[in-house]
Amino acid sequence: MSFDVRNQQYWADRLIDELVRCGVTHFCIAPGSRSTPLVTAVARHPEARAIVHYDERGTAFLALGYGRATGCPAAWITTSGTAVANGFPAVVEASQDEIPLLLLTADRPPELRDTGANQTIDQVKLFGSYVRWHFELPVPDPDLDVALVQTTIAQAVYRSVRPPAGPVHLNCPFREPLIPAPGALPPLEAAGAPRTRYVAPVMAPDPQAVAELAAMLRSVARGLIVAGRLRTVEAAAAVEKLAERLGWPLLPDVTSGLRLGEGAFPRVPFAELLLAEPERAARMLQPEVVLHVGGRFVSKRLLQFVQAARLRAYVHVHDSPIRLDPAHRVTLRLEADVARTCAALCEALPEATGPSSWARRWQQADRAVQQRLQQQFQAEELAEPDVAWHLARWLPSTHGLVLASSLPVRLVHTWAAPDGTRPPVAANRGASGIDGTVATAAGFALGLARPVTLLIGDLALLHDLNSLALLRDRPVVVVALNNDGGGIFSFLPIARHAEVFEPFFGTPHGLQFAHAARMFGLDYEAPRTLAELEQAYRTACARPGTTLIEVRTERARTHARWQELEATLADLREAFYEPLSS
Repeated sequence: MSFDVRNQQYWADRLIDELVRCGVTHFCIAPGSRSTPLVTAVARHPEARAIVHYDERGTAFLALGYGRATGCPAAWITTSGTAVANGFPAVVEASQDEIPLLLLTADRPPELRDTGANQTIDQVKLFGSYVRWHFELPVPDPDLDVALVQTTIAQAVYRSVRPPAGPVHLNCPFREPLIPAPGALPPLEAAGAPRTRYVAPVMAPDPQAVAELAAMLRSVARGLIVAGRLRTVEAAAAVEKLAERLGWPLLPDVTSGLRLGEGAFPRVPFAELLLAEPERAARMLQPEVVLHVGGRFVSKRLLQFVQAARLRAYVHVHDSPIRLDPAHRVTLRLEADVARTCAALCEALPEATGPSSWARRWQQADRAVQQRLQQQFQAEELAEPDVAWHLARWLPSTHGLVLASSLPVRLVHTWAAPDGTRPPVAANRGASGIDGTVATAAGFALGLARPVTLLIGDLALLHDLNSLALLRDRPVVVVALNNDGGGIFSFLPIARHAEVFEPFFGTPHGLQFAHAARMFGLDYEAPRTLAELEQAYRTACARPGTTLIEVRTERARTHARWQELEATLADLREAFYEPLSS
Protein backbone atom coordinates (compact mmCIF):
# COMPACT_ATOMS: atom_id res chain seq x y z
CA MET A 1 0.00 0.00 0.00
CA SER A 2 1.18 3.49 -0.78
CA PHE A 3 0.22 6.93 0.49
CA ASP A 4 -1.25 9.47 -1.91
CA VAL A 5 -2.27 12.85 -0.50
CA ARG A 6 -4.68 13.39 -3.41
CA ASN A 7 -6.37 10.13 -2.52
CA GLN A 8 -6.51 11.20 1.14
CA GLN A 9 -8.36 14.39 0.22
CA TYR A 10 -10.60 12.38 -2.09
CA TRP A 11 -11.53 10.20 0.89
CA ALA A 12 -12.29 13.23 3.02
CA ASP A 13 -14.38 14.70 0.21
CA ARG A 14 -16.36 11.47 -0.08
CA LEU A 15 -16.86 11.37 3.68
CA ILE A 16 -18.32 14.88 3.87
CA ASP A 17 -20.33 14.38 0.70
CA GLU A 18 -21.87 11.19 2.07
CA LEU A 19 -22.85 13.04 5.25
CA VAL A 20 -24.63 15.65 3.13
CA ARG A 21 -26.35 12.90 1.12
CA CYS A 22 -27.55 11.43 4.43
CA GLY A 23 -29.02 14.78 5.49
CA VAL A 24 -26.19 16.11 7.67
CA THR A 25 -25.53 19.61 6.38
CA HIS A 26 -24.27 21.54 9.44
CA PHE A 27 -20.65 21.21 10.54
CA CYS A 28 -19.40 22.70 13.82
CA ILE A 29 -15.66 23.19 13.47
CA ALA A 30 -12.88 24.21 15.83
CA PRO A 31 -9.61 25.15 14.06
CA GLY A 32 -6.73 22.66 14.06
CA SER A 33 -4.16 21.10 11.77
CA ARG A 34 -4.79 17.34 11.72
CA SER A 35 -8.43 17.88 10.68
CA THR A 36 -7.32 19.79 7.55
CA PRO A 37 -8.65 17.20 5.04
CA LEU A 38 -12.11 17.18 6.68
CA VAL A 39 -12.31 20.97 6.98
CA THR A 40 -11.16 21.41 3.38
CA ALA A 41 -13.87 19.00 2.26
CA VAL A 42 -16.51 20.99 4.14
CA ALA A 43 -15.21 24.25 2.66
CA ARG A 44 -15.38 22.82 -0.84
CA HIS A 45 -18.85 21.26 -0.60
CA PRO A 46 -21.57 23.56 -1.97
CA GLU A 47 -24.28 22.20 0.37
CA ALA A 48 -22.24 22.04 3.58
CA ARG A 49 -22.75 24.80 6.11
CA ALA A 50 -19.79 25.45 8.41
CA ILE A 51 -19.86 27.22 11.78
CA VAL A 52 -16.33 27.91 12.99
CA HIS A 53 -15.58 28.64 16.65
CA TYR A 54 -12.25 28.58 18.45
CA ASP A 55 -13.39 26.42 21.38
CA GLU A 56 -13.97 22.69 20.94
CA ARG A 57 -16.30 22.44 23.93
CA GLY A 58 -18.42 25.30 22.56
CA THR A 59 -18.65 23.80 19.08
CA ALA A 60 -19.68 20.43 20.56
CA PHE A 61 -22.51 22.04 22.53
CA LEU A 62 -23.45 24.08 19.45
CA ALA A 63 -23.95 20.79 17.61
CA LEU A 64 -25.89 19.45 20.60
CA GLY A 65 -28.25 22.44 20.56
CA TYR A 66 -28.83 21.95 16.85
CA GLY A 67 -29.70 18.29 17.45
CA ARG A 68 -32.12 19.28 20.21
CA ALA A 69 -33.96 21.63 17.89
CA THR A 70 -34.11 19.42 14.80
CA GLY A 71 -33.83 15.80 15.86
CA CYS A 72 -31.07 15.53 13.23
CA PRO A 73 -27.35 15.42 13.98
CA ALA A 74 -24.84 18.13 13.25
CA ALA A 75 -21.24 17.03 12.77
CA TRP A 76 -18.53 18.16 15.19
CA ILE A 77 -15.08 18.28 13.58
CA THR A 78 -11.98 18.64 15.68
CA THR A 79 -8.26 18.06 15.53
CA SER A 80 -6.41 15.45 17.58
CA GLY A 81 -5.29 15.38 21.20
CA THR A 82 -6.98 17.18 24.09
CA ALA A 83 -9.21 18.95 21.55
CA VAL A 84 -11.16 15.68 21.35
CA ALA A 85 -11.48 15.40 25.14
CA ASN A 86 -13.04 18.87 25.27
CA GLY A 87 -16.12 17.41 23.59
CA PHE A 88 -16.77 14.96 26.42
CA PRO A 89 -19.32 17.07 28.38
CA ALA A 90 -21.49 17.50 25.28
CA VAL A 91 -21.14 13.79 24.48
CA VAL A 92 -22.33 12.86 27.97
CA GLU A 93 -25.32 15.21 27.74
CA ALA A 94 -26.25 13.97 24.26
CA SER A 95 -26.04 10.37 25.44
CA GLN A 96 -28.05 10.91 28.62
CA ASP A 97 -30.84 12.85 26.89
CA GLU A 98 -30.79 10.96 23.58
CA ILE A 99 -29.73 13.81 21.28
CA PRO A 100 -28.25 12.91 17.87
CA LEU A 101 -24.65 14.07 17.45
CA LEU A 102 -21.82 13.05 15.10
CA LEU A 103 -18.22 13.29 16.29
CA LEU A 104 -15.56 13.41 13.57
CA THR A 105 -12.23 13.45 15.36
CA ALA A 106 -9.03 13.73 13.34
CA ASP A 107 -6.13 11.64 14.59
CA ARG A 108 -2.48 10.78 13.98
CA PRO A 109 -1.89 7.57 12.02
CA PRO A 110 -1.26 4.33 13.99
CA GLU A 111 2.50 4.40 13.53
CA LEU A 112 2.70 7.62 15.59
CA ARG A 113 0.72 6.38 18.57
CA ASP A 114 2.58 5.52 21.78
CA THR A 115 5.74 7.12 20.39
CA GLY A 116 5.65 10.48 22.12
CA ALA A 117 4.49 12.16 18.89
CA ASN A 118 3.12 15.64 19.45
CA GLN A 119 -0.60 16.11 20.11
CA THR A 120 -1.18 12.35 20.10
CA ILE A 121 -3.37 10.58 22.65
CA ASP A 122 -5.37 7.36 22.57
CA GLN A 123 -8.61 8.50 20.91
CA VAL A 124 -9.96 5.03 20.13
CA LYS A 125 -13.18 4.55 22.11
CA LEU A 126 -12.26 7.65 24.12
CA PHE A 127 -15.92 8.37 24.90
CA GLY A 128 -16.53 4.87 26.22
CA SER A 129 -20.13 3.78 26.74
CA TYR A 130 -21.49 7.29 26.12
CA VAL A 131 -21.57 6.82 22.35
CA ARG A 132 -24.09 4.69 20.49
CA TRP A 133 -21.38 3.48 18.12
CA HIS A 134 -17.65 3.96 17.61
CA PHE A 135 -15.68 3.22 14.46
CA GLU A 136 -12.14 4.04 13.47
CA LEU A 137 -11.68 4.55 9.77
CA PRO A 138 -8.44 3.30 8.24
CA VAL A 139 -5.84 5.77 7.07
CA PRO A 140 -6.89 6.69 3.50
CA ASP A 141 -5.24 4.42 0.96
CA PRO A 142 -5.77 3.96 -2.79
CA ASP A 143 -5.85 0.16 -2.39
CA LEU A 144 -9.02 0.40 -0.29
CA ASP A 145 -12.46 0.93 -1.82
CA VAL A 146 -13.83 4.36 -0.91
CA ALA A 147 -17.22 2.66 -0.50
CA LEU A 148 -15.94 1.74 2.95
CA VAL A 149 -16.15 5.42 3.88
CA GLN A 150 -19.58 5.88 2.38
CA THR A 151 -21.24 2.86 3.98
CA THR A 152 -19.66 3.72 7.32
CA ILE A 153 -21.08 7.23 7.18
CA ALA A 154 -24.56 5.93 6.40
CA GLN A 155 -24.36 3.58 9.38
CA ALA A 156 -23.08 6.36 11.65
CA VAL A 157 -25.94 8.71 10.79
CA TYR A 158 -28.50 5.95 11.23
CA ARG A 159 -27.10 4.87 14.59
CA SER A 160 -27.19 8.49 15.76
CA VAL A 161 -30.89 9.05 15.01
CA ARG A 162 -32.57 5.70 15.61
CA PRO A 163 -33.87 5.21 19.17
CA PRO A 164 -32.10 5.53 21.44
CA ALA A 165 -30.65 8.50 19.59
CA GLY A 166 -27.29 9.82 20.70
CA PRO A 167 -23.68 10.55 19.84
CA VAL A 168 -21.67 8.49 17.36
CA HIS A 169 -17.87 8.71 17.18
CA LEU A 170 -15.84 8.30 14.01
CA ASN A 171 -12.09 8.51 14.56
CA CYS A 172 -10.35 9.64 11.37
CA PRO A 173 -6.54 9.23 11.17
CA PHE A 174 -4.66 11.16 8.48
CA ARG A 175 -1.01 11.17 7.39
CA GLU A 176 1.08 14.16 6.40
CA PRO A 177 1.10 15.95 4.07
CA LEU A 178 -2.48 16.79 4.99
CA ILE A 179 -3.49 18.55 1.77
CA PRO A 180 -2.33 18.46 -1.85
CA ALA A 181 -0.40 21.32 -3.38
CA PRO A 182 -2.46 24.25 -4.73
CA GLY A 183 -4.21 23.28 -7.94
CA ALA A 184 -3.94 19.55 -7.20
CA LEU A 185 -7.19 19.05 -5.28
CA PRO A 186 -9.34 16.24 -6.69
CA PRO A 187 -12.51 17.30 -8.48
CA LEU A 188 -15.81 17.28 -6.62
CA GLU A 189 -18.52 14.81 -7.58
CA ALA A 190 -22.18 15.63 -7.97
CA ALA A 191 -24.31 14.83 -4.92
CA GLY A 192 -26.96 12.16 -5.11
CA ALA A 193 -28.60 9.47 -2.99
CA PRO A 194 -26.78 7.92 -0.04
CA ARG A 195 -24.66 4.86 -0.76
CA THR A 196 -26.75 2.92 1.76
CA ARG A 197 -30.33 3.90 2.59
CA TYR A 198 -31.64 2.85 6.00
CA VAL A 199 -35.34 2.35 6.69
CA ALA A 200 -36.07 2.73 10.40
CA PRO A 201 -38.57 0.40 12.08
CA VAL A 202 -42.04 1.77 12.71
CA MET A 203 -42.33 2.46 16.42
CA ALA A 204 -46.00 1.52 16.56
CA PRO A 205 -47.38 0.19 19.86
CA ASP A 206 -48.35 -3.44 20.14
CA PRO A 207 -52.17 -3.64 19.68
CA GLN A 208 -52.58 -6.26 22.40
CA ALA A 209 -50.56 -4.18 24.85
CA VAL A 210 -52.66 -1.11 24.02
CA ALA A 211 -55.89 -3.06 24.54
CA GLU A 212 -54.74 -4.40 27.91
CA LEU A 213 -53.50 -1.00 29.03
CA ALA A 214 -56.73 0.71 27.99
CA ALA A 215 -58.75 -1.86 29.93
CA MET A 216 -56.69 -1.20 33.03
CA LEU A 217 -56.93 2.59 32.66
CA ARG A 218 -60.73 2.41 32.39
CA SER A 219 -60.87 0.94 35.90
CA VAL A 220 -58.84 3.71 37.53
CA ALA A 221 -60.57 6.38 39.61
CA ARG A 222 -57.46 8.35 40.63
CA GLY A 223 -54.95 8.46 37.82
CA LEU A 224 -52.26 10.96 36.82
CA ILE A 225 -50.47 11.61 33.54
CA VAL A 226 -46.90 12.84 33.87
CA ALA A 227 -45.43 14.39 30.72
CA GLY A 228 -41.63 14.29 30.65
CA ARG A 229 -39.52 15.68 27.84
CA LEU A 230 -41.37 15.24 24.55
CA ARG A 231 -39.49 15.36 21.26
CA THR A 232 -42.19 16.82 19.00
CA VAL A 233 -45.21 19.10 19.08
CA GLU A 234 -47.20 16.19 17.67
CA ALA A 235 -46.35 14.11 20.73
CA ALA A 236 -47.32 16.98 23.05
CA ALA A 237 -50.67 17.40 21.32
CA ALA A 238 -51.35 13.66 21.50
CA VAL A 239 -50.57 13.56 25.23
CA GLU A 240 -52.94 16.45 25.85
CA LYS A 241 -55.71 14.69 23.94
CA LEU A 242 -55.19 11.50 25.92
CA ALA A 243 -55.44 13.41 29.21
CA GLU A 244 -58.71 14.96 28.01
CA ARG A 245 -60.04 11.55 26.99
CA LEU A 246 -59.19 10.02 30.36
CA GLY A 247 -60.17 13.08 32.36
CA TRP A 248 -56.95 12.70 34.35
CA PRO A 249 -54.82 15.56 35.69
CA LEU A 250 -51.84 16.18 33.41
CA LEU A 251 -48.64 17.14 35.25
CA PRO A 252 -46.38 18.70 32.58
CA ASP A 253 -42.63 19.05 32.89
CA VAL A 254 -41.27 22.32 31.55
CA THR A 255 -39.41 20.40 28.80
CA SER A 256 -42.59 18.64 27.64
CA GLY A 257 -43.86 21.61 25.66
CA LEU A 258 -47.05 21.58 27.77
CA ARG A 259 -46.09 23.53 30.91
CA LEU A 260 -46.11 26.97 29.26
CA GLY A 261 -48.81 28.63 27.17
CA GLU A 262 -52.52 28.94 27.51
CA GLY A 263 -54.47 25.77 28.13
CA ALA A 264 -57.34 24.46 30.18
CA PHE A 265 -57.62 21.54 32.58
CA PRO A 266 -56.57 18.67 32.64
CA ARG A 267 -53.21 20.46 32.49
CA VAL A 268 -51.91 21.26 36.01
CA PRO A 269 -49.03 23.71 35.50
CA PHE A 270 -48.55 24.37 39.21
CA ALA A 271 -48.26 20.75 40.29
CA GLU A 272 -44.79 21.53 41.66
CA LEU A 273 -46.35 23.87 44.22
CA LEU A 274 -49.24 21.54 45.03
CA LEU A 275 -46.74 18.77 45.81
CA ALA A 276 -44.64 20.89 48.18
CA GLU A 277 -45.09 18.15 50.80
CA PRO A 278 -44.73 15.12 48.52
CA GLU A 279 -44.95 12.31 51.09
CA ARG A 280 -48.01 13.83 52.75
CA ALA A 281 -49.58 14.53 49.37
CA ALA A 282 -49.14 10.90 48.35
CA ARG A 283 -50.69 9.69 51.62
CA MET A 284 -53.68 12.05 51.47
CA LEU A 285 -54.41 12.00 47.75
CA GLN A 286 -53.84 8.26 47.27
CA PRO A 287 -53.18 8.11 43.52
CA GLU A 288 -53.75 4.69 41.99
CA VAL A 289 -51.91 4.84 38.66
CA VAL A 290 -49.28 7.07 37.09
CA LEU A 291 -48.98 7.12 33.30
CA HIS A 292 -45.59 8.65 32.47
CA VAL A 293 -45.11 9.62 28.83
CA GLY A 294 -41.85 10.81 27.32
CA GLY A 295 -38.46 11.32 28.90
CA ARG A 296 -37.09 12.76 32.12
CA PHE A 297 -38.80 15.34 34.28
CA VAL A 298 -37.22 18.09 36.38
CA SER A 299 -39.25 17.85 39.57
CA LYS A 300 -37.67 16.18 42.59
CA ARG A 301 -40.95 16.60 44.47
CA LEU A 302 -42.81 14.62 41.83
CA LEU A 303 -40.26 11.84 42.13
CA GLN A 304 -40.68 11.80 45.92
CA PHE A 305 -44.46 11.81 45.48
CA VAL A 306 -44.23 8.75 43.23
CA GLN A 307 -41.86 7.00 45.64
CA ALA A 308 -44.25 7.54 48.55
CA ALA A 309 -47.46 6.60 46.73
CA ARG A 310 -48.95 3.12 46.95
CA LEU A 311 -49.60 2.70 43.26
CA ARG A 312 -51.42 -0.11 41.50
CA ALA A 313 -49.28 0.60 38.45
CA TYR A 314 -46.66 2.96 37.06
CA VAL A 315 -46.75 2.84 33.26
CA HIS A 316 -44.01 4.45 31.19
CA VAL A 317 -44.46 5.08 27.45
CA HIS A 318 -41.31 6.20 25.61
CA ASP A 319 -39.76 5.65 22.19
CA SER A 320 -36.51 4.39 23.69
CA PRO A 321 -35.42 1.27 25.55
CA ILE A 322 -33.33 3.26 28.05
CA ARG A 323 -34.57 2.86 31.62
CA LEU A 324 -35.85 6.03 33.29
CA ASP A 325 -36.93 4.71 36.66
CA PRO A 326 -34.90 6.25 39.53
CA ALA A 327 -37.72 5.51 42.00
CA HIS A 328 -37.94 1.85 40.84
CA ARG A 329 -41.71 2.08 40.47
CA VAL A 330 -42.29 1.20 36.80
CA THR A 331 -44.56 -1.83 36.41
CA LEU A 332 -45.19 -1.62 32.66
CA ARG A 333 -42.79 -0.26 30.05
CA LEU A 334 -44.19 0.32 26.56
CA GLU A 335 -41.50 1.17 24.00
CA ALA A 336 -43.24 2.91 21.13
CA ASP A 337 -43.77 6.27 19.50
CA VAL A 338 -45.50 8.50 22.06
CA ALA A 339 -47.89 10.18 19.62
CA ARG A 340 -48.94 6.86 18.05
CA THR A 341 -49.45 5.24 21.44
CA CYS A 342 -51.54 8.10 22.80
CA ALA A 343 -53.67 8.08 19.63
CA ALA A 344 -54.18 4.32 19.91
CA LEU A 345 -55.19 4.62 23.55
CA CYS A 346 -57.65 7.39 22.69
CA GLU A 347 -59.32 5.10 20.16
CA ALA A 348 -59.57 2.32 22.74
CA LEU A 349 -61.00 4.51 25.50
CA PRO A 350 -64.49 5.98 25.85
CA GLU A 351 -65.03 9.73 26.00
CA ALA A 352 -64.66 11.17 29.47
CA THR A 353 -68.03 11.79 31.09
CA GLY A 354 -66.76 14.87 32.88
CA PRO A 355 -64.19 15.46 35.58
CA SER A 356 -64.38 13.15 38.57
CA SER A 357 -64.17 14.46 42.13
CA TRP A 358 -60.47 13.51 42.00
CA ALA A 359 -59.90 15.52 38.82
CA ARG A 360 -61.93 18.48 40.08
CA ARG A 361 -59.75 18.59 43.18
CA TRP A 362 -56.62 19.09 41.06
CA GLN A 363 -58.39 21.53 38.77
CA GLN A 364 -59.70 23.73 41.57
CA ALA A 365 -56.41 23.69 43.48
CA ASP A 366 -54.38 24.65 40.42
CA ARG A 367 -56.74 27.51 39.59
CA ALA A 368 -56.55 28.76 43.17
CA VAL A 369 -52.75 28.71 43.06
CA GLN A 370 -52.71 30.64 39.81
CA GLN A 371 -55.08 33.28 41.17
CA ARG A 372 -53.05 33.66 44.38
CA LEU A 373 -49.80 33.99 42.46
CA GLN A 374 -51.39 36.50 40.13
CA GLN A 375 -51.91 38.70 43.19
CA GLN A 376 -48.44 38.06 44.61
CA PHE A 377 -46.64 38.88 41.39
CA GLN A 378 -48.34 42.24 41.05
CA ALA A 379 -45.63 43.54 43.38
CA GLU A 380 -42.88 45.35 41.50
CA GLU A 381 -40.07 43.18 42.85
CA LEU A 382 -37.07 42.13 40.78
CA ALA A 383 -36.65 38.75 42.43
CA GLU A 384 -35.95 35.59 40.46
CA PRO A 385 -39.39 33.93 40.87
CA ASP A 386 -40.94 37.21 39.68
CA VAL A 387 -38.69 37.24 36.61
CA ALA A 388 -39.77 33.68 35.75
CA TRP A 389 -43.48 34.49 36.11
CA HIS A 390 -43.35 37.60 33.93
CA LEU A 391 -40.85 36.37 31.35
CA ALA A 392 -43.25 33.58 30.40
CA ARG A 393 -45.85 36.26 29.62
CA TRP A 394 -43.48 38.52 27.72
CA LEU A 395 -41.99 35.76 25.56
CA PRO A 396 -42.88 36.40 21.88
CA SER A 397 -44.61 33.63 19.94
CA THR A 398 -41.65 33.63 17.55
CA HIS A 399 -39.10 32.66 20.22
CA GLY A 400 -37.74 29.39 21.45
CA LEU A 401 -36.71 29.16 25.11
CA VAL A 402 -33.47 27.73 26.51
CA LEU A 403 -33.20 27.23 30.27
CA ALA A 404 -29.89 26.73 32.02
CA SER A 405 -29.69 23.82 34.42
CA SER A 406 -29.63 24.43 38.13
CA LEU A 407 -31.88 27.32 39.20
CA PRO A 408 -33.29 28.79 35.91
CA VAL A 409 -35.02 25.60 34.77
CA ARG A 410 -36.54 25.15 38.23
CA LEU A 411 -37.64 28.78 38.34
CA VAL A 412 -39.61 28.48 35.13
CA HIS A 413 -40.95 25.01 35.90
CA THR A 414 -42.22 26.21 39.29
CA TRP A 415 -43.22 29.85 38.89
CA ALA A 416 -43.79 30.72 35.22
CA ALA A 417 -47.20 32.13 34.33
CA PRO A 418 -49.20 29.56 32.33
CA ASP A 419 -51.05 32.00 30.09
CA GLY A 420 -48.35 33.21 27.71
CA THR A 421 -47.06 31.65 24.50
CA ARG A 422 -46.07 27.98 24.11
CA PRO A 423 -42.46 27.96 22.90
CA PRO A 424 -40.21 25.03 22.06
CA VAL A 425 -38.15 24.55 25.23
CA ALA A 426 -34.62 23.21 25.61
CA ALA A 427 -32.69 22.42 28.77
CA ASN A 428 -29.61 20.25 29.19
CA ARG A 429 -31.22 17.98 31.78
CA GLY A 430 -29.70 14.71 30.62
CA ALA A 431 -26.76 15.13 32.96
CA SER A 432 -27.95 18.54 34.27
CA GLY A 433 -24.56 20.24 33.93
CA ILE A 434 -24.20 23.99 33.56
CA ASP A 435 -21.41 23.72 30.98
CA GLY A 436 -22.03 24.69 27.37
CA THR A 437 -25.34 26.45 27.97
CA VAL A 438 -24.63 29.51 25.82
CA ALA A 439 -23.39 27.35 22.95
CA THR A 440 -26.46 25.12 23.30
CA ALA A 441 -28.67 28.19 22.91
CA ALA A 442 -26.76 29.18 19.78
CA GLY A 443 -27.27 25.72 18.31
CA PHE A 444 -30.95 25.67 19.31
CA ALA A 445 -31.49 28.99 17.51
CA LEU A 446 -29.63 27.64 14.48
CA GLY A 447 -31.74 24.50 14.37
CA LEU A 448 -35.06 26.27 14.95
CA ALA A 449 -34.14 29.04 12.45
CA ARG A 450 -35.87 31.47 14.79
CA PRO A 451 -34.97 33.73 17.72
CA VAL A 452 -34.31 32.25 21.14
CA THR A 453 -34.49 33.56 24.69
CA LEU A 454 -31.88 32.13 27.05
CA LEU A 455 -32.47 32.31 30.81
CA ILE A 456 -29.16 31.63 32.51
CA GLY A 457 -27.45 32.12 35.86
CA ASP A 458 -24.19 33.94 36.40
CA LEU A 459 -22.07 30.84 37.05
CA ALA A 460 -23.36 29.07 33.95
CA LEU A 461 -22.65 32.19 31.91
CA LEU A 462 -19.14 32.50 33.31
CA HIS A 463 -18.62 28.81 32.63
CA ASP A 464 -19.34 29.29 28.91
CA LEU A 465 -18.39 32.92 28.46
CA ASN A 466 -16.39 32.49 25.27
CA SER A 467 -19.44 30.99 23.55
CA LEU A 468 -20.88 34.51 23.49
CA ALA A 469 -18.88 34.75 20.27
CA LEU A 470 -21.36 32.27 18.77
CA LEU A 471 -24.23 34.70 19.44
CA ARG A 472 -22.89 37.67 17.51
CA ASP A 473 -24.78 36.78 14.34
CA ARG A 474 -27.81 35.13 15.95
CA PRO A 475 -31.08 36.54 17.32
CA VAL A 476 -30.65 35.45 20.94
CA VAL A 477 -31.80 37.38 23.99
CA VAL A 478 -29.74 36.40 27.02
CA VAL A 479 -31.42 37.10 30.37
CA ALA A 480 -28.63 36.58 32.90
CA LEU A 481 -29.63 36.29 36.55
CA ASN A 482 -26.57 37.50 38.41
CA ASN A 483 -26.91 36.69 42.10
CA ASP A 484 -23.13 36.67 42.60
CA GLY A 485 -22.67 32.95 43.01
CA GLY A 486 -24.42 29.60 43.10
CA GLY A 487 -28.03 30.42 43.93
CA ILE A 488 -29.23 26.82 43.87
CA PHE A 489 -27.02 25.96 46.86
CA SER A 490 -29.05 28.28 49.08
CA PHE A 491 -31.82 25.66 48.90
CA LEU A 492 -29.57 22.86 50.22
CA PRO A 493 -28.88 21.90 53.87
CA ILE A 494 -25.28 23.13 53.58
CA ALA A 495 -26.64 26.70 53.46
CA ARG A 496 -27.22 26.47 57.23
CA HIS A 497 -23.47 26.13 57.79
CA ALA A 498 -22.42 29.72 57.13
CA GLU A 499 -18.72 29.21 57.76
CA VAL A 500 -18.53 26.63 54.97
CA PHE A 501 -21.35 27.71 52.69
CA GLU A 502 -20.26 31.08 51.36
CA PRO A 503 -16.64 30.39 50.35
CA PHE A 504 -17.16 26.85 49.06
CA PHE A 505 -20.74 26.78 47.74
CA GLY A 506 -22.02 30.34 47.41
CA THR A 507 -18.70 31.24 45.76
CA PRO A 508 -19.24 34.97 45.26
CA HIS A 509 -17.23 36.35 42.35
CA GLY A 510 -18.10 40.05 42.32
CA LEU A 511 -18.24 40.15 38.51
CA GLN A 512 -20.63 41.85 36.11
CA PHE A 513 -21.11 41.26 32.39
CA ALA A 514 -21.08 44.69 30.77
CA HIS A 515 -17.48 44.36 29.63
CA ALA A 516 -18.07 40.83 28.38
CA ALA A 517 -20.96 42.03 26.22
CA ARG A 518 -18.82 44.84 24.87
CA MET A 519 -15.92 42.47 24.17
CA PHE A 520 -18.12 40.23 22.02
CA GLY A 521 -19.98 43.09 20.35
CA LEU A 522 -23.35 42.41 21.98
CA ASP A 523 -25.95 44.94 23.06
CA TYR A 524 -26.20 45.20 26.83
CA GLU A 525 -28.90 46.23 29.30
CA ALA A 526 -28.87 46.34 33.11
CA PRO A 527 -32.46 46.97 34.30
CA ARG A 528 -32.92 47.83 37.96
CA THR A 529 -36.69 47.32 38.22
CA LEU A 530 -39.24 44.90 36.83
CA ALA A 531 -40.63 47.64 34.58
CA GLU A 532 -37.17 48.37 33.22
CA LEU A 533 -36.63 44.65 32.63
CA GLU A 534 -39.83 44.41 30.60
CA GLN A 535 -38.82 47.40 28.48
CA ALA A 536 -35.28 46.08 28.00
CA TYR A 537 -36.57 42.61 27.05
CA ARG A 538 -39.15 43.85 24.57
CA THR A 539 -36.56 46.15 22.98
CA ALA A 540 -34.08 43.29 22.75
CA CYS A 541 -36.65 41.04 21.08
CA ALA A 542 -37.16 43.70 18.41
CA ARG A 543 -33.43 43.85 17.60
CA PRO A 544 -31.97 41.62 14.87
CA GLY A 545 -28.92 40.61 16.94
CA THR A 546 -28.09 39.49 20.45
CA THR A 547 -28.69 41.44 23.64
CA LEU A 548 -27.31 40.47 27.03
CA ILE A 549 -29.68 41.62 29.78
CA GLU A 550 -28.07 41.40 33.20
CA VAL A 551 -30.53 41.19 36.08
CA ARG A 552 -28.79 41.77 39.42
CA THR A 553 -30.46 39.82 42.22
CA GLU A 554 -29.53 38.67 45.72
CA ARG A 555 -29.17 35.00 46.54
CA ALA A 556 -30.58 35.40 50.03
CA ARG A 557 -33.58 37.31 48.72
CA THR A 558 -34.24 34.71 46.01
CA HIS A 559 -34.41 31.98 48.62
CA ALA A 560 -36.54 34.10 50.95
CA ARG A 561 -38.92 35.16 48.18
CA TRP A 562 -39.36 31.52 47.12
CA GLN A 563 -40.23 30.52 50.67
CA GLU A 564 -42.54 33.50 51.17
CA LEU A 565 -44.47 32.65 48.01
CA GLU A 566 -44.83 29.02 49.01
CA ALA A 567 -46.00 30.12 52.46
CA THR A 568 -48.80 32.20 50.94
CA LEU A 569 -50.11 28.97 49.36
CA ALA A 570 -50.17 26.96 52.60
CA ASP A 571 -53.95 27.22 53.12
CA LEU A 572 -54.57 26.13 49.51
CA ARG A 573 -52.38 23.07 49.98
CA GLU A 574 -54.18 22.22 53.22
CA ALA A 575 -57.50 22.22 51.37
CA PHE A 576 -55.94 20.18 48.56
CA TYR A 577 -54.69 17.54 51.01
CA GLU A 578 -58.07 17.08 52.69
CA PRO A 579 -59.10 13.39 52.62
CA LEU A 580 -61.05 12.39 49.55
CA SER A 581 -64.24 10.55 50.46
CA SER A 582 -64.58 8.66 47.19
